Amino acid sequence: MLTIQEIMKLLPHRYPLLLVDRVLELEPGKRVKAIKNVTANEPHFTGHFPGAPIMPGVLILESMAQCGALMFLLDLEDRDSKLFLFGGVDKARFRRPVVPGDQLIIDAECIQRRSNSARVRGVATVDGKVVAEAEILSVMAARPE
Repeated sequence: MLTIQEIMKLLPHRYPLLLVDRVLELEPGKRVKAIKNVTANEPHFTGHFPGAPIMPGVLILESMAQCGALMFLLDLEDRDSKLFLFGGVDKARFRRPVVPGDQLIIDAECIQRRSNSARVRGVATVDGKVVAEAEILSVMAARPE
């Protein structure tokens, strides 16, 4: 399990784009299970959509990608000099809206790992129901100084 403080030591993201609040389970390089608590005060809800707030699908995908990065960063020796960037998204499906008050549970597993990239399958659920799923390609790059 990783706390938010430990997550922030691994991921370069900060509010409002840090989209993982806690890691429940982690097998480095294999799989991760994490939580994103969806709250009404997140800035994207002011415009998506006024009076009917729904978490944008791209942010759910970003949450999955951040989980994937955590899966690999924990054991990466030179992680402070690396970034994981989006390389592509395949088979993305959005099944149900995610709204303030929901607790997003993200399960991500490694499908394929190469020296500078990884393909991760992510499934996001709320109350045990699938809300989104996708395959995400992450590419490791040098972090700008």
